[in-house]
Amino acid sequence: MAVPAVTALRDEGLRPSTRLLAIGGVIGPVAFVSTWAIAGRVTNHYSPIEDAISELARTGASTQPAMTAAFIAFGVGVIAFAVALREAGAGRSWISALATAVCTLGVASFPLGGPTRDVVHGVFASLGYLTLAGVPLLSARPLARAGRPGWARGSIAVAAISGACLLGSAMGPAHGFFQRAGLTTGDAWIVAVALHLAGGRNLFAPRPAKV
Repeated sequence: MAVPAVTALRDEGLRPSTRLLAIGGVIGPVAFVSTWAIAGRVTNHYSPIEDAISELARTGASTQPAMTAAFIAFGVGVIAFAVALREAGAGRSWISALATAVCTLGVASFPLGGPTRDVVHGVFASLGYLTLAGVPLLSARPLARAGRPGWARGSIAVAAISGACLLGSAMGPAHGFFQRAGLTTGDAWIVAVALHLAGGRNLFAPRPAKV
C-alpha cells in the first residue's frame, strides 16, 4: 500500500520552485502571440497572411520595440519552462525547449535590416522552428511511459502539424499564415503543459497504481 501512496505524491506533487518556473511557459507564449496579433493588426500595409512576424521587429519599424520585447519575453519564459520540464522528468524535451528559447533571443538580437543580420536572423529563426516542434515530439515517449497515451499521441500530432506548417511557411505563398499556425500550435502545447505543471500535476510522473 505504501508504494501507490508515494507514486500518487509524485503524480500530483511538484516542488514550489518547479511550479513557479512552469508559469514561464504560459507568460512567454501568451506575450509573444498577443503582441504579434495586435501589432500586425495596427500596422499599415502589413499582411498577417503574407508577411513574417519578424517584419514587425525589423530595424526602424514602429512596432520593433514591442515585438522585440515579446521575443525576449518568450525566450526568458520558455527558459524557465525548460527547467521545469527537466525537473518534472520530461526526458530530452527540456533541451529542445531551451534551444528554441535561446534561438528566439537570437532572433531578437539580430533583427531584419541588413544582409548579414538577415542571414543570422534566418538561421536563428529556422533553428527555433525546428526545436519548437521538437519539444512535444521529444515529450511523447516520457508521456507514454507515464501512462498517458492520449497526451503522447497528441504531442506527436502537435509536432507534426507545427513542423508541416513551418515547412509550408518556407516553401510558398501565405508565408505569414503558415508561420503563425505552426508557431501557435507549438506554443499552445507549451501553455497546456505549463498550466498542468504550474497547477502541481506532473504529467511525466507515472500514474498511481490502482489498488
